[in-house]
Amino acid sequence: MLILQRKAGESLLIGEDIEISVLSVEMGRVRLAIQAPKSVPILRSELRSAAATNREAADEEAPPMSLLDILRESEEGPENSR
Repeated sequence: MLILQRKAGESLLIGEDIEISVLSVEMGRVRLAIQAPKSVPILRSELRSAAATNREAADEEAPPMSLLDILRESEEGPENSR
């Protein structure tokens, strides 16, 4: 894992065609702009977790509330879900 520090207005490049820019940092929130080819999927990690839970629920007939719990945790923010 690579860890970088960037200020608002700075960016980083991934490969030759993906650029991530820091738009602002305010009150513990970072706003990012991502430029990437349309063929590159960009997905928030909590949505990937919710999709995985949804697949598990379909496979194992788990209660639908487990998916709702994950979505609620993601809405609370990272400081409350860890």
